[in-house]
Amino acid sequence: MTSRFADVLAAAVAPAIWGTTYIVTTEFLPPDRPLTVAMLRALPAGLLLLAAVGSMPSGKWWGRVFLLGALNFSIFWYLLFVAAYRLPGGVAATIGAMQPLFVLVLARFMIGTPVRLVAVVAALAGVLGVAMLILQPNARLDPLGLIAGLGSAVSLAAGLVLSKRWQAPVSALTFSAWQLTAGGLLLLPVALMMEPALPIPSAKNLVGFIWLAVPGAALTYIVWFRGIARLGPAAVAPLGLLSPVVAVMIGWIVLGQSLGALQLAGMTIVLLSVWAGQKVPQAAQVPRPSSMRDRISRKLSTSNLERKET
Repeated sequence: MTSRFADVLAAAVAPAIWGTTYIVTTEFLPPDRPLTVAMLRALPAGLLLLAAVGSMPSGKWWGRVFLLGALNFSIFWYLLFVAAYRLPGGVAATIGAMQPLFVLVLARFMIGTPVRLVAVVAALAGVLGVAMLILQPNARLDPLGLIAGLGSAVSLAAGLVLSKRWQAPVSALTFSAWQLTAGGLLLLPVALMMEPALPIPSAKNLVGFIWLAVPGAALTYIVWFRGIARLGPAAVAPLGLLSPVVAVMIGWIVLGQSLGALQLAGMTIVLLSVWAGQKVPQAAQVPRPSSMRDRISRKLSTSNLERKET
């Protein structure tokens, strides 16, 4: 097993586990508490990892970590839940499947990754496959829901690209702890203001919360951020399309939902899209132009060195 294949396989574990979120939310958790559930998914997991690593951000990383936590968790989850409530699940998931396209565009302008035609075709095929997999022909289109769905996809795409651009001088475990904690802290006041208090959780509720917080957040985001660092956002983003595939398979196996020829064809297209996304040549990051301060500093250093040599 090659190193790259192992990295792809490890990163793919994250969206596969995230594919269980729908059934866990609907079957194990109290209804109508999306922000509270998102906060309880991020904050306990972040604090648990933070206690394990015993490390805190410093200097400029405070601002960066909170921005990444907002993009990858707070804003993303909030807009995702708004879209889920205002749109049928198939529409929301199809809009979310556009995230790899947004990653390609943002990566081009933010870290200099060239946009390759095969990557664009693979991303478009992924959107088509997800639409065939779960989109219903009579789905209603709510404008606010559409805007929220697009916003959630852009937010996560920006978080992916910035996570690559800002390579923290720490492990993926520590980076995950920082972002999950920041994202959970940002969600906490919003959840308290906008939603009623949770009822006393049952044993079934506790199982659901533990699943979403530990495997669904603490463990999966470690391998997810590790994959971004090693593979790049353009290679990792298509793996997110595995979530709706897993969700549909679980619905078919556990809930007895139908799975027809159209859904099977869509699933095949999604898997081919993910495979094609990993075959795109990974170009090195294009160096960004140096600032005037950097050029002056290098020039002075060179001049000082030449004077010492003479």
